[in-house]
Amino acid sequence: MTYNASSLSSEAPAPHPSPAKRLPLTILVTGSTGQVGFELQRQLCLLGTVLAPTRRELDLADADAVAQWLETHQPDVIVNAAAYTAVDKAEDDPELARRLNAELPAQLAEYSAERGQWLVHYSSDYVYPGSGDAPWQEQDATGPLSVYGRTKLAGDEAVQASGCRHLIFRTSWVYSARGHNFLKTMLRLGHEREALNVVDDQIGAPTPARLIAQVTALALHASLVTPHASPLTSEALTPHPALAGTYHLAPRGETSWCGFAREIFRQAAAAGVPLATTPERVAAIPTADYPTPATRPLNSRLAVDKLEETLGVRFPDWRTGLALTLQEVMDRG
Repeated sequence: MTYNASSLSSEAPAPHPSPAKRLPLTILVTGSTGQVGFELQRQLCLLGTVLAPTRRELDLADADAVAQWLETHQPDVIVNAAAYTAVDKAEDDPELARRLNAELPAQLAEYSAERGQWLVHYSSDYVYPGSGDAPWQEQDATGPLSVYGRTKLAGDEAVQASGCRHLIFRTSWVYSARGHNFLKTMLRLGHEREALNVVDDQIGAPTPARLIAQVTALALHASLVTPHASPLTSEALTPHPALAGTYHLAPRGETSWCGFAREIFRQAAAAGVPLATTPERVAAIPTADYPTPATRPLNSRLAVDKLEETLGVRFPDWRTGLALTLQEVMDRG
């Protein structure tokens, strides 16, 4: 792997050195039943024991319960995939959105900072104002348009200010073969209806949860293990705190929600999925014709060069991720 010094962040003070640890690690994954959380469990198992408490086992809305769980289990690394993601509902439920999107990351960051440990946290394109048409860079000024976006930004800022070794991944338009998401909704509607209207002036990159988890595992390995160590050995870990920072994580390329829908139907039809509609029957409409309680950013493009250079990789085009996820949907029946 290659590390590019020009792409490294210095946004938080370096934490106190922690003693070297050995694999396997104990890794806490919050939000384990969500799209990203499920994929993280599959990808992080090579690095150690993954603790993935369900909502019944750990109520993340209860700060005292979280503190007690951390004290009891004492994870070596925390990967925070939990979030309040109901963008429109957040407008009427700002307290719970703030607890899960801002206060929880702050609590996990404080725990990690005290122990000199790594925290991985996931953020959103919604922290940006959505103006213009240039891809957002990590250092660009933020300007969220909704309660969801403001609480996500508050979580980012709390992690950055904590002093813990952190990786913040801002991503966009997350979907997977599981759960409720745009891909699953389009496949259902495409089976039921002959024509659809889909917004065409919001631009971004649909991001598979699997890609997020794969990149997380790669980044954690680069952050924790000496360059020549194997993830299957018990060699002492040499932290690389210089990798800490905020990064964009999304596929290459861009499209609109309408373009995403048309490509879903194109690929699904080519794979033999029975549909009532076709790409040509997906009509493009402006955001103004589809009002929602929360304002959506029109420009959700995220520049990913910084993370690619840091990890020495190049991310695939968004269509490639769609093909893999669609195949998984079909395999699951």
